Amino acid sequence: MSANSFGRRLVLTCFGESHGELIGVVVDGCPAGLRLDEEDIQRELDKRRPGSTPYSTSRAEPDRARIVSGVLDGYTTGAPICILVGNKDVDSRPYEVFRFKPRPGHADYPAYIRYGGFNDYRGGGRFSGRITVSFVAAGAVAKKLLSILGIEVYGHVCRLGWVASSRLPTIDELRRVYENPVRCAIPELVADMEEVLKRSIEDGDSIGSMIEAFAFNVPLGLGDPVFHGLDVDIASIMFAIPGVKALSIGLGFEAASMKGSEFIDPYTIVDGKVSQKSNNCGGIIGGLSTGSPIHVRVSFKPPSTIGKRVGTVNLKTMTDDYVEAWGRYDPCIGIRALPVVEACLAFVIADHCLNQGLIPTVVGDEYRRAT
Repeated sequence: MSANSFGRRLVLTCFGESHGELIGVVVDGCPAGLRLDEEDIQRELDKRRPGSTPYSTSRAEPDRARIVSGVLDGYTTGAPICILVGNKDVDSRPYEVFRFKPRPGHADYPAYIRYGGFNDYRGGGRFSGRITVSFVAAGAVAKKLLSILGIEVYGHVCRLGWVASSRLPTIDELRRVYENPVRCAIPELVADMEEVLKRSIEDGDSIGSMIEAFAFNVPLGLGDPVFHGLDVDIASIMFAIPGVKALSIGLGFEAASMKGSEFIDPYTIVDGKVSQKSNNCGGIIGGLSTGSPIHVRVSFKPPSTIGKRVGTVNLKTMTDDYVEAWGRYDPCIGIRALPVVEACLAFVIADHCLNQGLIPTVVGDEYRRAT
């Protein structure tokens, strides 16, 4: 399969560059009869759109979605769904310097070598967070599919710099997360996170972050070990998001310092059904869903484009040099990456549901009755 594609039954293929004409995605394998229109896509895109929070780039992109195939009269046809989003507010001038003075911490230099200098360096090209527009558009389709089974996916920024959550949010808190500018579901942390961001911006610097995402009502036994375990595929798509440096399921890294008696999730009977007393495993064991909520944490590095002078090299003169960014950039990745992480988690679960026959290839009649 192409390096620009992901999925087995539900497949997304993304294309476009940060400063090219457009960003696009083809979603193949979506069942026929799913009620879908551009507003379904737009609702998700608006969550990551530049300007959706005061702590984002000033690039003024409307990010209007246009469905050009695979939907007729408001329902999917079973054909590939192609969604296009134009790049309208492009200013490549600040990136000219990075063509031969690569940013430390960014993919500028590896891409220059990999593609012999022919890569699109404008705005980071294919290595820009802008490409995640296609992930979110595909995730919007996946979320519509998951609604058939009552599966819900939510997330929030659980850490921003040194400010971190010490508890799990409630589902009601998660549902309100886009009401605050830092996308944190824990109300008492919002002001502190804003203060961290303001300081970073004043210093011309950036800050790291972590997103916590959950999937509720996921059927028991979803997954295909060994190489397509549910956690394996979640990790695979999450690391495709630019800036991701680590991922954990459940307690994740914390498990390394625990005893087995502390980590295991004991079984119990609740209302005649097997349940777990805890969810340290994050809803996945052996690549299969346990029936408990899936819990994923994704860490993002601080953005590499910062307003401070940093050392680099000049590829023309092959001498030491420096760069000092100017223009429009995000001081933190996690805030606008939240809908991207949600979309990726939803897409993997939808792909597995289709692969295991939990969602039929035609959903029209059943879906219309349900709505």
